Amino acid sequence: MNNFARVLFRYFAKGLLVVVPIGAAIFLMYWGVSTVDKALNLSDLLVDGSGKHIYIPGLGILNVVVVIMIAGVLVTNVVTEPIKRWFKRWFNRLPIFAFLYSSIKDLTEAFVGEEKKFNEPVLVEVNEFGLKKIGFLVQKDLAVLGLPGEVAVYFPYSYSFAGQVVIVDASKVKHIDKSAADMMKFVISGGVSGLE
Repeated sequence: MNNFARVLFRYFAKGLLVVVPIGAAIFLMYWGVSTVDKALNLSDLLVDGSGKHIYIPGLGILNVVVVIMIAGVLVTNVVTEPIKRWFKRWFNRLPIFAFLYSSIKDLTEAFVGEEKKFNEPVLVEVNEFGLKKIGFLVQKDLAVLGLPGEVAVYFPYSYSFAGQVVIVDASKVKHIDKSAADMMKFVISGGVSGLE
């Protein structure tokens, strides 16, 4: 009976390793999509004959996609540099909004902009004992800060999208010949995935 219980527990543990990541990923995707869809569905504007609000699944996501596409077309074809500068000056007059807007804009551009920032994985020696950390080179020249020969490296934390920026001597930085996506996955997973 003891062996039977051990076998059942082993099957349960192996099943858990398969089901939990898949279930958690599906749940998080469903939660994110349904939250956005419900928040932006415009169901308050749609009313049937009896006065009940009509909820159309997927309409919120479609609204987001359409607004993003229209914004992309306008910024590419209609909005000129003087208009962009005017909007930037106007945004800068709103202190809290300016801070939030610029931070979110910089973060978004770091991942999907023309000048992606987290695309150069590096290995940095951080102490005299040979301890090394994996990071992403985000600034190659800090002479403007009075730090010639030094670079800025972003170190993401494991199991988090937070991290820290550290200034190090350029000689302590070694480039890694792997894709940035694989290295980010490796670091965020605590070193357990991303190196297949």
